Amino acid sequence: MSEEVEDHEGKSPAAWTAVFIMLLAFTIGTFAFWFDKPIIVWLSVIILAIGPIVGWMMARAGYGVNGAKTTHKAHS
Repeated sequence: MSEEVEDHEGKSPAAWTAVFIMLLAFTIGTFAFWFDKPIIVWLSVIILAIGPIVGWMMARAGYGVNGAKTTHKAHS
């Protein structure tokens, strides 16, 4: 029998929030590039850089993997 190891990598509110912010910034930046709006492209680059910072801050606040403010559901 093999031992099953639980992997909670990226399964936290902090990770999901960071990914959502970065995905939104990338999408806005792509459309802005397509419509030739350079100021919006650069603003989306700034927002893209803010995504990991927000994720790190949320993880430090207890919303990361195995954080004090998160609970994991048991798999059946």
